[in-house]
Formats: sequence, structure tokens, C-alpha cells
Amino acid sequence: MGRSARQGALILKPQVLAPLLVSLFCCVFSEQIRYSIPEEMAKGSVVGNLAKDLGLEVPDLQVRKLRVSADREYFSISSESGELLVSGRIDREEICGRKPVCSLDFETVAENPLNIFHVTVVVLDINDNAPLFKRSHVDLKISESIQVGSSFPLDPAVDSDVGINSLQRYYLEQNSYFDLTVKQSPDGNKYPELILKKSLDREQQSSHQLVLFALDGGQPAQNGTAQVRVNVVDANDNAPVFSQQVYRVSVRENLPPGSSILRVTATDQDEGVNAEITFSFQNADEDVKFLFDLDQKTGEITTKDNLDFENTNSYTLSIEAKDFGDLASHCKIHIEILDENDCAPEMTLASMFSPVPENSEPGTVIALLKIRDRDSGENGEVMCYLQGDIPFKLESPSRNYYKLLTDGALDREQTSEHNITVTATDKGNPPLSTSKTFLLLVGDVNDNAPVFLKPSYVAYVPENNPSGASISCVSAIDPDLEQNGSLSYSIIWSDLPILPLSSYVSVNGHKGDIFAQRSFDYEQVHTFELILQATDRGSPALSANVSVRVFIVDRNDNAPIILYPTLGTEGSALFDMVPRSAEPGYLVTKVVAVDEDSGHNAWLAYHLLQATDPGLFSLGLRTGEVRTTRVLADRDAAKHRLLVSVQDGGQPPLSMTVTLHLVFADSLQEAMPEMMEEPSEIPDPQSELQFYLVVALALISVLFLITVTMAIALRLGRWSSSPIFRCFSVDFCSKTGPVVPPNYSEGTLPYSYNLCMASQGGKMEYNFLKLTGEMLPPQDFLFNDASGILNNSNGELQVTSDIVTPHVSFAIISSIFFVVSSLCVSS
Repeated sequence: MGRSARQGALILKPQVLAPLLVSLFCCVFSEQIRYSIPEEMAKGSVVGNLAKDLGLEVPDLQVRKLRVSADREYFSISSESGELLVSGRIDREEICGRKPVCSLDFETVAENPLNIFHVTVVVLDINDNAPLFKRSHVDLKISESIQVGSSFPLDPAVDSDVGINSLQRYYLEQNSYFDLTVKQSPDGNKYPELILKKSLDREQQSSHQLVLFALDGGQPAQNGTAQVRVNVVDANDNAPVFSQQVYRVSVRENLPPGSSILRVTATDQDEGVNAEITFSFQNADEDVKFLFDLDQKTGEITTKDNLDFENTNSYTLSIEAKDFGDLASHCKIHIEILDENDCAPEMTLASMFSPVPENSEPGTVIALLKIRDRDSGENGEVMCYLQGDIPFKLESPSRNYYKLLTDGALDREQTSEHNITVTATDKGNPPLSTSKTFLLLVGDVNDNAPVFLKPSYVAYVPENNPSGASISCVSAIDPDLEQNGSLSYSIIWSDLPILPLSSYVSVNGHKGDIFAQRSFDYEQVHTFELILQATDRGSPALSANVSVRVFIVDRNDNAPIILYPTLGTEGSALFDMVPRSAEPGYLVTKVVAVDEDSGHNAWLAYHLLQATDPGLFSLGLRTGEVRTTRVLADRDAAKHRLLVSVQDGGQPPLSMTVTLHLVFADSLQEAMPEMMEEPSEIPDPQSELQFYLVVALALISVLFLITVTMAIALRLGRWSSSPIFRCFSVDFCSKTGPVVPPNYSEGTLPYSYNLCMASQGGKMEYNFLKLTGEMLPPQDFLFNDASGILNNSNGELQVTSDIVTPHVSFAIISSIFFVVSSLCVSS
């Protein structure tokens, strides 16, 4: 702003008092800062340095966002200098009319922290309006009989300015018949009156031309003129007289149109037509004529439209009573409008902070509301409150302002948004209210740690698995949003041997899939535990841990190992000596073997493959014990050779063989010659009786074909009534079973074979692997299957005859032929 503009404005230094309210988050100053400026200042003119007067630093203006909050912005604030600038045309007459003091009240708002400052700018009048008469030519008719000293009101001049710049005086051009006097109406306005100072004589002069001047007090002064023509009429020497010179009446603004307000009365002492009086408005404005109606005959004033206290709270009317001879008198009517509660409160959202973080402390300012009610008195007093049970509250830091604050903890995961309804109600009777609803979003913060779907995980992995095979998958959830809910997985601990963990297992950091990085060996590692961690990407990051127990499932990948007898270089054991007087059942020796596998894969069976004399010795299927079956005869050889096979129960089974050398002797000296001889080869039946074997195999093949053909024919004939053939399998698979039974003693195992015949001829049951007591395998070894394997209450596995009848028939016939062929071969 230039120096000349600064000299034209009268600026009052603002007085900023101590703050009335200091809170944790913002301070609001309710003291007013006052400036004075002349009207009609140019746009961009400086009113004052508001930032300096408020004690704000210019560099902080961008952050504080100092701005003007007003319905109509006459002013703006420079963000660079903090000066209060004129932003629009300021016409004091347009804004305040004829009010003696014209002031613009508005608020300025600063944020970070929130501050509200009340600013009042007094608009000073300048002499920009000259006095103006409504009629530039006025015609008066004055009876010649009028008495000297009579007065005749004239239309007042109107000057929109106030104070010294307003209308100050009237004067009349010099003449011989009239003087001028100035009177004041009840509303304070001045109007001129002509005073007759000399009797009129129509016959000498029928009219008089006068010039009326109106001057204001400005520098320089401005004036207005009106031409007054006085016509002298013949005597009608009595003018109407009002009963009152001033009438006062009060009416409510809700008065309906057509309602009577007042009736004025006037009398005329003349008679005849000179006593007939008509009433009319004098110098009435257009808004008065639009609102009020005057009956010319009766003088009754009625309303033509609705009154509005908020627009104008009072009216002053000038009524003229005139007789037929044009004699008139005047009176003033002052109408006061009483306020009714007809304006609901107005609510404006001055500032809004959304979204609000869910970790905001109670008392955090969310919004600033401006409330206004155009009514007056109690009708204009407004109270605000919130609807519903929500974690918010309202506080009023200053006049017509409310702050919306948090009144409790916010949780986005429970409520992500709030519809806040604020209701403003005045104190009128009946009260009027206004409600405003706005949406407040709750911003997410990382306040929820990940949660795994299970408290712990268990995985089973077969040994000898391929590298990269999937072991298991863990999954966690996080109710937070975006980065706060995005999870990554990692392995943070394991009880595996001291090797790089990455060489055993790895985890997909995005999905939680766990992969084996190498092949596992059940004989080295039975089980191990992992601790996995799920971590979100919030700041700071939150995490959760879960344990994963991995069990390695055994496979039959180890053949039996023979511990006793010790094998020689050619797979044969040393000689064992048997007394010649050994009774049947005598324990000759025992084959001891172990299997590094577990469960069924480690259950060993001992089979006698070849023997010098098969009828002399027996071999325990599960114990490996070699016992005599009869007494040694004289014709029997003294030295014997046995070929023993040790086979596990895996699928497919693995086996190991050992050759036993037995010598019948009563003393070592007797046995030495036999031991020194080369061991005799066991006769090979295939080389001696190849012809018989070929015949036996041919017969078995033919019988097999006949049996299959008959089974198919029988099946087709009984298809509708017979059960469907079903195959069955028993899977003895232990995940954690012991390698050796707990009551293992001298190579014996606590089970036996039993063949049970059902009492009904149509069914047979084969019970095998009958276990005792504590040696029952885990329940996951035995499966109840509708295909024919049943686990009864005695721990026996049963197979019904409906399933195995064709197989048994074929097996029995095949066995008979095999025995016959074997006898032929042995003979």
C-alpha cells in the first residue's frame, strides 16, 4: 500500500489481551482487534499488519494458514506479509445505511494450533454523497386567509452520509413572504418547514417561486436544491387537525397480511366540502408502500405483506390529512416490529480434519463449526449438541463457535467411519433447530499385531523327500490396512543340528509356504521344531510367532542287518556244535538281526530257504531260533548247512541271508574232523529233477486257468446276490513307533498266528498278528476298512471269507500241487 493510502486510513493499534483459554491442543483468543478505515478504499489497500498485531511471525503464516472467516469477504490476508487487505468495494451506505457507527465484525482463524481472533473494522464515512430532494419541484397551495406564522412542511433532503458529512442545514433563498425553520421528527430526522412571515394576497401575487437549499458539513460541502412554487388559493381558513402529532405502535413480525395496525383521526372545523378529509402517505418509500396500505377515507393502516424483523425492525410513516380546499396537516407514525422465533439457526462447517488417526488422544480437535441465528434476544441464543452415542463432544471456545473434539478412544477395526450429526437449537418458544451430518473417516495406524490361524502347526514329511518339496503352510491375518496389514514370514529358530538353517528348510516370505531344501533321513532326524514369525510392514512393525512341529515319516530304505552269527568273508557263519543226544525242540542257535527302520518296516521274519535235511530243524518265524524237530538218527549226516533269510515287513520288503553250519558231536575232538572238511553243497533239486519241476509248473498253470474260468462263471451267475469282490491292504506305518518292542527278550516277539474257523459254513475268518497287551501298535497302524479288514476288540485283524474265498480256493489247490511236485522232487 502506498504512503497516500496509509495516510487516508485512520488505523488504531490493536490491543491483544492475555488468552482466555489455553488447552492441550489449541488456544482461542476472543479479544477483538479494531481497525478504522474510510469507505471506498481501493482494492488491495492495506488495513493493517494483522500478523504483527496478533504476534505471529511472517515465516509461520504458511503453516498457520491464517485466513478470514466471514460470510462475505470484504478483506483478505496476505500470506507473504500478514497484512489485512481490502478485497472488495466497501460502501458504508450500502453496508450500514444510516447507522452512526458502521463496523464489520469477522473472525480470523489460524491453525497448528487452532486460534480464533475477532476483528472489527470500523468503516468511516467520507463525503461522497450530496443532499438530494426526492422532488426537485414542489407545488404548494396556501390559502390567502392563512395566518402569519403558519408553517408548511417540505420534503426533507436525503444524504446517505453520516456524521459531519450528512445533511447539516437548510436555507431558503431570500424573499419577502416566507422564512425557513428546521424541525426534527421522532426518529431523529430533520425536515424543513416554510413559515409565513407576511400575509398573502392572491390579488396582488397569485404565486411565489422559492429556492430551497440543503447543505452537508463535508469538506468541501455539497448541496442540493428544490424549486418550491407557492400557489395562493382562496380562503379555506381551517386545516384538518390530527388527534396526535406522533403515533407509536408495536406489532409482531408474524402478523398476517391484511391485519390492521392503526387508525389515525383528524378533524376540520370547516363545513361542507372544506371539511372533507382524505389521508395519504407523504414522502413514503417504495418498501413502505409495499408493506403498508392506508385507507384514504378512514385513515386505517393495514399490512399488505409479511413483516420481517431481521430486515427492518422499525418503520416511521408520515401521514397527510387534507381537506377539500387543499388545507392539510401532518403526523408521524412510528411502527416497532417485535421479533418472533422464525429463523432457524444456521450452521457452517468452518474447518474439518478428516481422516482422523485412530490413535488420536481424547480432546483432539476434529472440526470447527460456526453458528448464527438471525433472531434477537433468546430467540437468537443457540445451543449445540451431538446425536447418538459416539466418542465425540462439543465445546464452545468463543461466541458463535463450537469445536468438535474426540471424547474417547477410536478403533478403525471396529468402526472405520462415523456419521456425526450436530443439532443447533435456539431458546425460542417454540424452539427451532437445524441439524447437519458429516462423514468422519478414521485413519488406520499399526495397532494390531498379526494373528496366526492356528496356535501351532504339525507337519508330516516322508523321508527321502525330493529337495524343494512343500512341508506345510502357515497363515496369519492382520486387521490393519495396506502396509500395516501386509505380512511377511520368516524362520527365526529351529532345534535342528548346528548347520545353516537355510540348508534344511525355507519359507515363502509372502505366502507362508514351508519348503524342504534337502532330503530328510528318518534314521538321522525323527522330528524337529521351527519357530516362524509373521511381521507386518507398519512403523513400528508388529509381529507374532508360531511353532511348527515337523515329523519325518519312515520308509523302508534299510535292509536287515544280521548281528549274530557273525558272517565270514563269504557270507557264512562259523560252525555251531549240536549234541547228538539233543531232544526235539533243542535250541541249536539263534539268528539275531536288526533293522534301522521303524514300525512295520522293522518287523523281521526269518525264513529257512535251504537245508541239508529240511525235516531235522525248524526256524522261528519271528524269533530266529533254530531248534531240532526230532532226535538225530544213525542214518542222518553229522554236518548240516542251513540258508536263512531275514526279511522286513516293508513294501517292497528288503532281506538279508546267512548260511549256518551245524555239526552233531558230543565233544570238540569229535567235531573237529567234520569242521575241517569242505562243506558239502546242498543238492540242487532243479539240476536233478528239472523234468518233474517243468511238469509240476505246467499242471499248476493249467489248474490256475481252470480255476479263474470257474470263478468268473460263478461270479457272473451270482452277481446280483453276492457281494462285490474287494481287495484290502494293511498299512502298518508308524510315525513315532519304537524300532524294537519294549518287552523284547532273546529275540522273541509277542505275537502268534491263529487260524480260526467260523461256526457258520459260509464264512471263514483269518486272524493273524495277534498282539498282546502293551505291544499293540498305535491306532494309526490299524485301519477299519469296509473292504474286508476289521479290527476286533481283541486286537486281531480279521479277513472275512466273502472276500478271500476265490483266492483261498486257488491258493489251496495250488499248494496241493506244489506239495505233490515237491514230494516228487524230494523222492
